[in-house]
Amino acid sequence: MLRLCAPDELAEGQSRGFERATEQLFAVRKDGQLYAYRNRCPHRGIPLEWQPDQFLDVSASLIQCATHGALFLIDSGECVAGPCAGQSLQAIAIHEDDQAIWVELGDA
Repeated sequence: MLRLCAPDELAEGQSRGFERATEQLFAVRKDGQLYAYRNRCPHRGIPLEWQPDQFLDVSASLIQCATHGALFLIDSGECVAGPCAGQSLQAIAIHEDDQAIWVELGDA
């Protein structure tokens, strides 16, 4: 398990990027749930954010690729609009306790 941050460092409706164990990833808190994905667009294999920690569209309801505007569902990572429609972001197991938000990278 790798520690991402303290629980209060990822607020409701926000996203945050991390680099852990040579992996670029990001996490989103939506409706009290945590979601984590590798920071790699399935279309081009490039990072998604346009500025540090900016992974969400203007409504904060979808993940958006800054390069070509593809939109992904926060809860599943599925691309619902753009050149990679039907593909998905690679999910990472994530959980939270009183001390931290943790991820398990597996075979990364």
